[in-house]
This record gives sequence, C-alpha cells and structure tokens, in this order.
Amino acid sequence: MTEQPTAANRASLDKQPRDVARMFDQVAARYDLTNDVMAMGQNRRWRKAVVESLHVQHGDVVLDIAAGTGTSSVPFERMGARVVAADFSLGMLRKGKQLRPGMAFAAADAMQLPFADNSFDAVTMSFGFRNVQSTQEALREFRRVTKPGGRLLICEFSTPTNPAFRKVYSEYLMSALPRVARRVGSNAESYVYLAESIQAWPDQAGIASQLQDAGWAGVEWRNLTGGIVALHRATKPARF
Repeated sequence: MTEQPTAANRASLDKQPRDVARMFDQVAARYDLTNDVMAMGQNRRWRKAVVESLHVQHGDVVLDIAAGTGTSSVPFERMGARVVAADFSLGMLRKGKQLRPGMAFAAADAMQLPFADNSFDAVTMSFGFRNVQSTQEALREFRRVTKPGGRLLICEFSTPTNPAFRKVYSEYLMSALPRVARRVGSNAESYVYLAESIQAWPDQAGIASQLQDAGWAGVEWRNLTGGIVALHRATKPARF
C-alpha cells in the first residue's frame, strides 16, 4: 500500500498559512536544487524574464515576496536596486541568510505585509501566489505598499495553451514531480501538494481578472514555455 501524505509533511489546498509555511520549512535545505532539476533549467530563463519585465532601475526599492532563500532577489541587487527578500517560511529565511548574509530578509505574510503604505517602487512574487490563502487580500496588500505608479509582477505556473501538451504536462506533474523530488532528497509529499495546487490554479485570464478586481491598472500577461508559466504585470493607479 502506498503511504499517503499527511498534514505533518505537506499542506492541503485550503492553504492554511501555518501548514504551508511548515511545508516550506521542511524543504528549504534543498529547495533551489530541487527546482533546478524539476524545471530542467527553465526556471533560470523564467527568472530572467521576470527581471526584464519589471523594468527595475538603479535605486529602486523592490519587495520580492515569497523570495525563499533569496535566489530571485539577487538579479535586482545586481541592477542596483534595494531589495527586501520577504517570505513567511522561517526555514527559507534562515537558509537564505546562510547563503546571502548581506541580503535584507524579512519575515512577512503576503496577506498582512509589515511595511508602510507606498513603500516600494516595485513588488514581485515568483511561484508563491498560488500558495496564498486569499489572493484578493494579498493583491490589496501589494497595492497598499506599492508607490502610486509603481509596478507589480507575478510569475506563476499557469495553463499551457496547447491542449495536447496540457495533458502531457498534467501527467508529468502528478507522476514525475514527486519521484524527482524523492530522488534529489527533498520532501516528495510536499511536491504532491505543489502539483495539485498548480492543477487547481486559475488560468491566465482568471488571474488577470483578480488583479483588476483588486484595483490594479494596465493588467497584461505574457506566456512562457507554452503557458506553463505566465507573467502578470500591472500598475498601481497614480490616484488610487
């Protein structure tokens, strides 16, 4: 009989923040390596697309929410931005501090950000939005801490545009993902949740509607790798 994942080592699709944070604490040590293997290196291309799309300038103040160990924050620092790498997994933050002691890390829940209004020129979140219990609360918080005219960019797994490829991709998620995670020494049960959360996630148009409902302007998206990933970009209205 196959052992079923338990609440002790994975989260469920109701996305209770404490459960999700604990799950990421457990995979923090090998999270970046596991991602590289599972994405077959595509995650580096996706990170590059995020940086290019956010149009960060030297001196900008950037909030990188769900930054994990800070891997996604490094390119912004190299461009001369002041970056806050925020996450609600203390395990991820501890690992990040070991790897990048000079980076500014902050413990933060996307639904209750510990930052003042109008603090950031840009806010970005890569592969963490679908783990938020209330995406509307998070989007309103992102808008609150962004300066008028500032930018938001969300990079998240999405819906492949080709139906045949979509079927192959779905099968890969549910069967191969946990096996790969087990092989590289991460928590395979956690990756069952990650696969399920991707399959249950709204498509590109659905996320765009959520952004508009939360008061963001100029909402647009760009598909990467055939729609496996989508970048959603928006701007905070100058007079909101």
